[in-house]
Amino acid sequence: MDILIMGEMLVEIMRPTENVSFKEEGLFRGPFPSGAPAICIDAAARVGSKTMMIGGVGKDDFGRCIIERLEEHGVDCSLVIESKERATGVAFITYYSDGFRQYIFHMGNTPAVEAKAPVENELEEVKYMHIMGCSLMANKEFAQEILKTMRLLVARGTKVSFDPNIRTELFTDESIHAVIREVMDNTRVLLPGVEELLATTGKDNIEEAIAVCFENPKLEVVALKRGAKGSIIYTRDSEVKVRAYKVEQVDATGAGDCFDGVFISGLIEGQDIETAAKMASVAGALNAAAFGPMEGKFDKKTIMELVERNQW
Repeated sequence: MDILIMGEMLVEIMRPTENVSFKEEGLFRGPFPSGAPAICIDAAARVGSKTMMIGGVGKDDFGRCIIERLEEHGVDCSLVIESKERATGVAFITYYSDGFRQYIFHMGNTPAVEAKAPVENELEEVKYMHIMGCSLMANKEFAQEILKTMRLLVARGTKVSFDPNIRTELFTDESIHAVIREVMDNTRVLLPGVEELLATTGKDNIEEAIAVCFENPKLEVVALKRGAKGSIIYTRDSEVKVRAYKVEQVDATGAGDCFDGVFISGLIEGQDIETAAKMASVAGALNAAAFGPMEGKFDKKTIMELVERNQW
């Protein structure tokens, strides 16, 4: 197994136009298969990685919407629970022209945050476990199950990649800080946005924050995602800037999650960090060129053709 993710699986219901608050009458589009972990693992599968999702859905059409999309692209969903008692989780999202996004999550009483850590004989060797901060923040008990899975896999030699992916709408209480600290202490590849980098390190500028990150002896790479400004990939002795791949943006939802999945896939297949970042940039951009969190049209062949054209 190349990449395993344990996290929430949702359908997303979206405002089709900007600047329509949740308080106003208006149209929505959906359901779209979603959940940041599901978007990420789907992207990795589409570029050829052998992937597994651990999560939960209801035994309903929303649940099938998610599972069928993941399985279509080759994600192993054998450890996804399908609950007869609880409905699939739902996220509502609306956008504003200044870039602000607002969410309403319906996850608290759903299978999205009820999956349990697998036992050892349920898992083959795994190269990377990817963890997302939104999954840790969704439910305290679920966060502990993710930590149990991480500990099991790290003990067997699995590397951890981590996207802090902070969602203030999901914040539970101060206990999340200890959870994030344990994940950070085991992280080999960190994939934050700028605000997340500063928030998780407690620093006011990027340079100091990066230095704090590399105080962790396990950390190998920081891939700093900067949206339309591209990314900066840091190692202990190098810094590589990669411009964003240019498209006409339709919907930025899921672009960073696609970046994560494809960047890790690139590392697994032995690409240098610049090529892996270019692959990830193309994937994120193509996802943003389509409406919906997992609707971008890309595969390994398409991405490599665009990377090799070197139109950066």
